[in-house]
Amino acid sequence: MIDLYTAGTPNGHKVSIALEELGLPYELKVLDLAKNEQKSPEFLAINPNGRIPAIVDHDEDDFAVFESGAILIYLAEKTGRLMPTDRKGRSRVIQWLMFQMGGVGPMMGQANVFYRYFPEKIQPVIDRFQGECKRLFRVLDGHLKDHEYLAGDYSIADIANWAWVRTHRWSGIEIDDLPHLKRWRDAIRARPAVQRGIERPPSKIDLTRDGDEKAAQFAQEARAMVEMGQSKDAAPPAR
Repeated sequence: MIDLYTAGTPNGHKVSIALEELGLPYELKVLDLAKNEQKSPEFLAINPNGRIPAIVDHDEDDFAVFESGAILIYLAEKTGRLMPTDRKGRSRVIQWLMFQMGGVGPMMGQANVFYRYFPEKIQPVIDRFQGECKRLFRVLDGHLKDHEYLAGDYSIADIANWAWVRTHRWSGIEIDDLPHLKRWRDAIRARPAVQRGIERPPSKIDLTRDGDEKAAQFAQEARAMVEMGQSKDAAPPAR
């Protein structure tokens, strides 16, 4: 059994989707980021960085893993699925996983902070982060023009990137001009395990659309977290 410490954010959903795809039994441990539960001594003993997600694998002597990308690699290697075992195939998957970890996630997280949560609207900063997000989306679109998935077969690289890309509207970015990215987004969204994963737990709001009262309320709560210095946990939240 695996304990998944998580919240309804893209990084949290990366792991719940993978667990659902792999059919691994797990227990959901939902943390309330607004209440700073991710900073509790109990959770810091699992993840010293005080961020979600993290897992504890009770089948492996209560082995703890933090950082969403590291968790995905661990689960893929544990099961021998969602990542090839040959050196080149494994490298391709990890390259696209790192593309998300080092690019898509951080840039969308910052776009969310300045577009949605920061009390002052600094347009050059918003333009900077939204522009970099769109550039990264174009990279994905160009690659997906000739590939069904990012790294051969469907893999943890697709899961990681998809969990963020699907929330593009929350970052103020449209992808109507990126047909290959849209095709890939929709194909992954149709997978039953993915549908289950994004409900474990559900986001407080629908991050794929915008403009209703719940979205405004969520943005206000996240803004308070930003002002308290917790912006990375307020992911489109940014985590």
